[in-house]
Order: sequence, then structure tokens, then C-alpha cells
Amino acid sequence: MGRMLIQSGIDLNITFSVLDPDPQAPCHLLAPFTCGKLTDYQTVWNFGQDCDLITIEIENVNTRALADLEKAGKKVFPQPAIIELIQDKRKQKQFFKDHQIPTADFLLVENKEEILLHQSYLPAVNKLAREGYDGRGVQLLRSKEDLTKAFDAPGLLEKLIDFEKEISVIVSRNEAGEIATFPAVEMVFHPEANLVEYLFSPAKLNEGVAIHAKEIAEHVIQSLGLVGLLAVEMFVTKDGHVLVNEVAPRPHNSGHQTIEANVTSQYEQHLRAILGLPPGDTSCTASSAMVNILGEEGFTGLARYEGLNEVLSLSGVYVHLYGKKQTKPFRKMGHVTLVDPDLESLKKKAKFVKQILKVKA
Repeated sequence: MGRMLIQSGIDLNITFSVLDPDPQAPCHLLAPFTCGKLTDYQTVWNFGQDCDLITIEIENVNTRALADLEKAGKKVFPQPAIIELIQDKRKQKQFFKDHQIPTADFLLVENKEEILLHQSYLPAVNKLAREGYDGRGVQLLRSKEDLTKAFDAPGLLEKLIDFEKEISVIVSRNEAGEIATFPAVEMVFHPEANLVEYLFSPAKLNEGVAIHAKEIAEHVIQSLGLVGLLAVEMFVTKDGHVLVNEVAPRPHNSGHQTIEANVTSQYEQHLRAILGLPPGDTSCTASSAMVNILGEEGFTGLARYEGLNEVLSLSGVYVHLYGKKQTKPFRKMGHVTLVDPDLESLKKKAKFVKQILKVKA
């Protein structure tokens, strides 16, 4: 996502510097690059000294260093206190409850032993409080037989929602308080890896649900006071209610298709927000689908792509490879956007891409 942010920023003549723990990170050749731990105070503090403005592409970063950089006069967006809140799913859920943001019922738990005392709360989702990302740190506990999978660490038990769809709404806010919202997208998750496999945009929702989802996303970003981009992941229940699942304070996997399928991409919108520029038009220019390119199971090593020629032969197809040299099972290696006015055609193309394009070693 840092790579795509840089690509968008070039059009606005923005100069970037990058900090990443991987010496072969996707953007290591695109801008002055520092290899270092994002969670190390001194590394983040030193990196920020030569920056006018600091932003993130992942929440797992040292917020104390960012807060001290903010105190030293640097602009840091999203704000460090908000990143710190969102880093902890327990605090995030409590924030939703305190600000009348609709969300699933939940219990805060300290360890596995405490979870065992709440068997009557099942079926539920057990989430680690911290460092869960891309499907990690989440366990589905349907019955007492599943309790062996419960995390023995601080987290929460969230009531399992009988939902019809999972959607995401991306919303932006600048320092002046101007808010802009992208149309909701529908997400389909990988059954094992618990991360987005593909999505369709705009989501097929009735008008009332679509308006309600937009209002909720705007309420969340306004309540946080966040400057930047916020992805609000939600459940649409079978009786038409909308519940917030989680939020991410940055460009998000559920917005990649905006590069080709919206007037303004999520990356340009994030830059506009943190630079104090007016928000761009978020309208869809076409119906679209996005397929995540994930590393194949059973393959770890130097990435090799199969089926690329076949996929590129399709019309309305845009391939984005992230430049990650090493693949491993379910690692996000890129994405494909498909644009087509016909929904059934989109679904067929998405299925074809998923079946043909493989990342092996």
C-alpha cells in the first residue's frame, strides 16, 4: 500500500521517504529508504526527524515515537492517539459502544481460562486484543469443542453474527473537517485464511442500507476526529441492520479497485486528506471487482507467476503486482481489478482470474 501511495503521490509532486523492516520492501527502490523496525521507538523517532508529515500503511507501529514527533511539531496523520486506540481491538470495540456506533455484542477476556467460563456465550469469535492482521489473531468458536483453539492472551469474545453480507465503506476527513465517502463494496473472505479473497463494487444493497452504512462510516470518523482515510468494515444482517466489525486508519484492501473504478482513488484521497486539500469525487466510474493475488498453499520462496498472460488477455483487466520477491501461503502478492458494466460478467472474470493466476515458488 505504501508503493501505491507513492505512485499516486508522484502526480502531486510529493517527495517521499520510506521506513520498512524488510530490506526488499515493495517501495525500497521508489524513494529514499530506511530499513528498520516500525515498533522500535528510536528507529521511528530518528526516521521522522527529516519528515514534514508522517503517515502509515500499517497500524503496528510505535505510537509513543509518533506522539513525541507530533509534540516536536511534526504533522502525524492519522493521529498517534487514534492509531493507539485502533491497535487494541478491546479499546476499539469499547469506543464503538461508548459512541453509540452499532456493533456486535462482546465480552472482554484476559486469557483462555476466562474464555472457558463463558461457554454459554458461544458461538462467538475470539479476537486477540493486539497484533491481529490479515486474518491472524482471529478464531471462530462455534461450540465447546472449539475452545481448545481459544487464545491464551488478552482479547475479546464477540457474538457470532448471522450476516447476509460483509461490506466496507472507506471514508476520508481532512483537518478542516471535510468528509467524503466512497460507495460501499461487498467483500468475500477466504474460508481458511480469513482475509479478503475478492470484492465487488459498488455493493448490491437496497438504498436504505447503503445510506445507513454511509452515515455510520461518517459517524465513526467524526467521533474519532481522524485526519486521513478510514476503512470501516461492517456486517449487513439478514434483517437489514448494519453493524461495525473493525476499522483500519489507512488505505485498505477493500479500496484497491478505486484506482481504476472511481473518479478519485483511495490513495489520492488519503493524500488529499493529510495534506489539507479538498476531497476528491468518490463516485464509481464503472462496476468493478477486485481479486487478491495470494501466495499458493505449499509454496514458499522466490515468487513465480503462472497464468499472467491469460489474465492480461481479458478486456477491462488491470494487474497490480506489489514487487514482493518472496512468496508464502496466503501472502498478498498483488491484486487484479476488473471493470465491466455487467455484474454476471464481472463474477465470471473474477472466478477465471482466481482459478488461472497463481503465485508459486
